[in-house]
Amino acid sequence: MRNPLSETIVNIKPSGIRKFFDIASERKDTISLGVGEPDFDTPWHIRDEGIYSLEKGKTFYTSNAGLMDLRIEIGRYLSRRMNIEYDPKTEMIITVGGSEAIDIGLRAMLNPGDEVLIPQPSYVSYEPCTILAGGKPVIIELKNENEFRLTPEELLEAITDKTKILILPFPNNPTGAIMEKSDLEKIAKICIEKDIFVMSDEIYSELTYGTEHVSIASLPGMKERTIVINGFSKAYAMTGWRLGYACGPKAIIEQMTKIHQFAIMCAPTTSQYAAVEALKNGDDDVAMMRESYNQRRNFLMNAFKEMDLPCFEPFGAFYVFPCIKEFGMTSEEFAFALLDAEKLAVVPGTAFGDCGEGFLRISYAYSLEKLRIAMGRIDHFITGLRNK
Repeated sequence: MRNPLSETIVNIKPSGIRKFFDIASERKDTISLGVGEPDFDTPWHIRDEGIYSLEKGKTFYTSNAGLMDLRIEIGRYLSRRMNIEYDPKTEMIITVGGSEAIDIGLRAMLNPGDEVLIPQPSYVSYEPCTILAGGKPVIIELKNENEFRLTPEELLEAITDKTKILILPFPNNPTGAIMEKSDLEKIAKICIEKDIFVMSDEIYSELTYGTEHVSIASLPGMKERTIVINGFSKAYAMTGWRLGYACGPKAIIEQMTKIHQFAIMCAPTTSQYAAVEALKNGDDDVAMMRESYNQRRNFLMNAFKEMDLPCFEPFGAFYVFPCIKEFGMTSEEFAFALLDAEKLAVVPGTAFGDCGEGFLRISYAYSLEKLRIAMGRIDHFITGLRNK
């Protein structure tokens, strides 16, 4: 029989995040700090709006690009929070999570062989989505000593005459690293000079600590060459609602909408009505959750300091990325040993790229009580390793 499978698909590795989540879920009394999902319920007023839309029978398809009311509210949000103006009619599309926006954005922009610069460690979808779109991933290894920020020197070294897109994954998953305005200005200058487009994944834009998020699209000359990816999962605790969006130049959004039209039709209608409410009245909810995450972040950083476990201080998202190189184990070996010995699941840094070797991703989207227990287990585990 002829092989029914695509070689391209077969050769793509499954997500390393889900691998450890699935293992942990099958083990009794295991604490998992592996999944990047808020532990907060979606705020009641947002849920109520979704319920109300169902009760009113608003269960039909929306426009392919999404509810106009939602696109208008996204435009207002980006104007007041990011200082960027987008036309809701032509420069915006509502997607099934930010992940779909990444996928269709790359498919809309890439020709076979076009190179996509992907700073790593970073979210697991960028590389496979580039391959599925016919592009060639070019990995830029971010460095701990640079706080996992992309430097101009690293960017310039990676650019060739085939480079088309730079993915800018900040605030970063898994490291928690951010890029400040001064960092972005240097990157923007290179992108303009080299005529490179940017896909800026800003899904964690509301979760920064001690500094305001800046979108590269807000810098002079960058809006016309940037696709901004964002959504509702992280900031509004709406992971299961599966709702994201992309904003960018009309010509690119038109082609993204075409792919979305054939593959998806439209994002979930109920979720879109709930998202309108989130944008209109959800600022206080976001502020409350951000403050809670910050408390947890500070707790973890203090715990690592007491353990003498090195970890640079992250100022975004809800992850820490401690270094475990001193123990002479690979990240995966360490994670499996920790799981077996202490019933604690974390994600090996290599799930986010080879340069994540020697690190772990630990999510603090969990209660302080659970984090205290988890830190006690890590402390017990590494004390045992150091005393061998």
